[in-house]
Amino acid sequence: MASGSGRYLRYLLVTFFIFAVLYFISSSSKPREHLQTASDIIREQNEKWRGYYDQTTAPSAGATEGHHPKASSQPAPPTSPNTVAGLPNAAADGPRMNATFVTLARNSDIWEIARSIRQVEDRFNHRYNYDWVFLNDMPFDDTFINITTSLVSGKTKYGEIEKEHWSFPDFIDQDKAKKVREDMAARKIIYGDSVSYRHMCRFESGFFFRQPLMNEYEWYWRVEPSIELFCDVHYDPFKYMADHKKKYSFVLSLYEYAETVPTLWDSVKKFMKTHPEHIAQDNSLAFLSDDGGDSYNHCHFWSNFEIGNLNWLRSPAYLDFFESLDRDGGFFYERWGDAPVHSIAAGLLLQKEEIHFFNDIAYYHVPFTHCPTGEQTRLDLKCHCNPKDNFDWKGYSCTSRWFDINGLKKPDGYEAEMD
Repeated sequence: MASGSGRYLRYLLVTFFIFAVLYFISSSSKPREHLQTASDIIREQNEKWRGYYDQTTAPSAGATEGHHPKASSQPAPPTSPNTVAGLPNAAADGPRMNATFVTLARNSDIWEIARSIRQVEDRFNHRYNYDWVFLNDMPFDDTFINITTSLVSGKTKYGEIEKEHWSFPDFIDQDKAKKVREDMAARKIIYGDSVSYRHMCRFESGFFFRQPLMNEYEWYWRVEPSIELFCDVHYDPFKYMADHKKKYSFVLSLYEYAETVPTLWDSVKKFMKTHPEHIAQDNSLAFLSDDGGDSYNHCHFWSNFEIGNLNWLRSPAYLDFFESLDRDGGFFYERWGDAPVHSIAAGLLLQKEEIHFFNDIAYYHVPFTHCPTGEQTRLDLKCHCNPKDNFDWKGYSCTSRWFDINGLKKPDGYEAEMD
């Protein structure tokens, strides 16, 4: 009896195994249209972020169940209160914001990013102990993790970027993209032949804020390898942004290489026509265009430094903006940078007063320097930058234009730095 039961059990196991193999074969042989593409995955993620935004944004007045008012009538993405529950106290007086530094880096960047961390910690973060998120399209090695962990006063977190966020979308014609790179290389356009640079620009434009490690934060400060901070930062810029209802900030602005974005503004105009509900009433179009929006003057904020609000990037307005540009393919058919993409989005989707220029955060990223204008400011902040190196008021800078369109008084002494 026991022998018969054992034989029966073996028959059942063999039968189960055969059915499992047949099911696997039939599932694997489904037509390609039933398989989920990278674009399908990204679209699902976009819907997830729109859901996240809906949960963190209060309904506008008059909104009823089943009715979604236009974005222009919705409240702006919220900024958090100054006190955030669950965060440890900072070494400096006052509460901390729900914020993090974020860096995209390779393992080979370790000594360059170590320099940047040391600058940020010495000049600011040793008093606040904010976290630091590191992102890479490959796993971080032990050397990178050990050194960065030893340098950061807050918690360090390490994330590997999803393939869908660092690859060619399925709607891109790779032969066409390759020919573009070859042509740009022949014309010696900076990064014109680089595939990885294009992945980086697309990632920073539309995906860094979707990384799982970024989900818990509301504010970010982007830090690149080999940057310098020349002056002490005696206050919390994250708190300043929240207190003054700012969403985006910069320290350097300049003109983009026209050869890298020949059709970018065409895509922007198409977006503006398709989504007029997303365009802010008191926007900064005059910073971006000399002719009321017909053409792009190539001014942009240099995004290798930016402090911003993540909820704005997660908003339907920004997601629609990025998706519209992404589908046009300019990240690969041209060489659209994340700096003009972020800048145009901020200039059109935010009110003027929601963008801030940090004169007192002194910053260097090769080859440009922002050294605060005003001798007393530099002395008070223990700056070690040469004011003659300040790029703000040079002819190729757009910062003077930013002051003009906002009716702002330029700092005393700016005339001496114009040449």
